Amino acid sequence: MLLKDFDYELPTELIAQKPEAVRNNSRLMVLDPKAETIEHRRFYELGEFLDAKDALIFNDTRVIPARLLGRRETGGKAEVFLLNRLDLTRWEVLVKPGRRIKVGGKIIFGEELSAKIIGETDFGGRVAEFSFDGVFEDVLARLGETPLPPYIHEKLSDPERYQTVYAKIPGSAAAPTAGLHFTDGQLKNLADKGIGLGFVTLHVGLGTFRPVQTERIEDHVMHREFYRLPEETARLVESTKKNGGKVVAVGTTAIRTLEAASADGKLRPGSGFTDIFIYPGYEFKTVDAVITNFHLPKSSLIMLISAFAGKDFVFRAYEEAVREKYRFFSFGDAMYINSRA
Repeated sequence: MLLKDFDYELPTELIAQKPEAVRNNSRLMVLDPKAETIEHRRFYELGEFLDAKDALIFNDTRVIPARLLGRRETGGKAEVFLLNRLDLTRWEVLVKPGRRIKVGGKIIFGEELSAKIIGETDFGGRVAEFSFDGVFEDVLARLGETPLPPYIHEKLSDPERYQTVYAKIPGSAAAPTAGLHFTDGQLKNLADKGIGLGFVTLHVGLGTFRPVQTERIEDHVMHREFYRLPEETARLVESTKKNGGKVVAVGTTAIRTLEAASADGKLRPGSGFTDIFIYPGYEFKTVDAVITNFHLPKSSLIMLISAFAGKDFVFRAYEEAVREKYRFFSFGDAMYINSRA
C-alpha cells in the first residue's frame, strides 16, 4: 500500500483551534462498517450505543510540560522536547537546532536545570542527562511548557482542556485526544448504567505523532512507546468478552495498548515498550469498537482506523465529515465505530 492512498483534502478552516465549551457537546459520527451506514449524533448520546455488559478502556496518561526552552552553553537558543524517560535523570529527547547540538553539548534552562547530551537515538533524537536541584517534576512544572500540536495556532486559556478528566500518570508529550470528550458526569452515568470502565497507560510520544514518510507504508517503522496494562483491566476485558460484551477502546493509543498486549492471541497484563504499527490487513484480537477523533492525512492513525473499519468506508466517512463541516484533529469531533454492529 502506498502513502498517497491515505491522503485526503481538508479545508484548513475545519481544523479545530480550541475545544468545545462543554467537552461532550462535540459531534459524534457513528459508523457501522458492516452495513456501511453513517449516523450524525452528539457525544453526550454515546451511551445509547453501549450496553451494560460492554466495557470502555481509557488511556490514563497525563501530558507533561515536555517542551523546554534554553540556551546552548556555547551560545544560541535551544529547544528540548521530552519523549521517553529512561531513568531518574536520563531522557530520550528531540532537540533544536539538531545539527548544532551534538553529543557532549550542554543546554542550560536556568539556574536549577541543565542537560548534557550523552548519546544519539536511532530516530534522530538525543539522549539527555539532566542535572537539577530538588524534584525533577517540580522543576519541569516551573520551566516546561505543555506542547500543543503545530496545527493549533490559538493559545489555550485553560491547560487542563488538553488533559482528559481521568488523566493520572504523567509521561505523555501529547494528549490521547479521543478521551478529551468525556466529562466526569458522563463517566458516572455510563458506570451507573453498568458499563465497565477500565484504564491502561500509553505515554504518547514519537510513535503516535511522527509522520509516515515512506512511500510504501509497510516500510514505516514506529518509534517505541511505554505502555502498561493493569491486571484489573485485563480481568475486565476478559469478563466482558466472556459475557458477550464489546471491548470499546477510547482512542488509538488504547487500541495499540490492548492489541500489543494480546499480540500472541492472549491478553497479558504487564508493562513494557511497544512499536506496534497497525494498518489495513491487520487482524484485531481484542478490540470490538472504537472511539476516535478525525486524524491527519497520511498519518499512522488514519491507517489504524482504516484497518479497523475498512479503508474505503473510512475515507467515504471522512468525505462526508468534510461536507458536513465536522471539526478535525485534537480539539475536533469524534467517531464511534462498532465492528460488531
